[in-house]
Amino acid sequence: MIYEIRTYEAAEGKAAAMRDRFISVVASKFFPRHGIELVGAFVAPAEDGRFTYMTRFPSEEARKKAWDAFAADPEWAKVKEETEKNGPLLKNQFISVLSPTMAGLVLQ
Repeated sequence: MIYEIRTYEAAEGKAAAMRDRFISVVASKFFPRHGIELVGAFVAPAEDGRFTYMTRFPSEEARKKAWDAFAADPEWAKVKEETEKNGPLLKNQFISVLSPTMAGLVLQ
């Protein structure tokens, strides 16, 4: 299993629009279409402009294939263009790709 954590930093004044697009369109429509399994999505109350989510893939190859398909999706390109008419929603994004090192380890 491969896990990925993405943290998005919204452009000034765009945090709500960024979260709304993710929740109402990206996670609900495009992730299932391209085999991206959403494990969880999180906000930091003290940092309104940050949005973090975790995804899971069976392998690094599957992760790459899923994100490539998402990026090439013409319907996604249209949604992105429509939602960014007044400028980009993201200022920065940070991506961490993780693989388990201690299979079977149970923390209590």
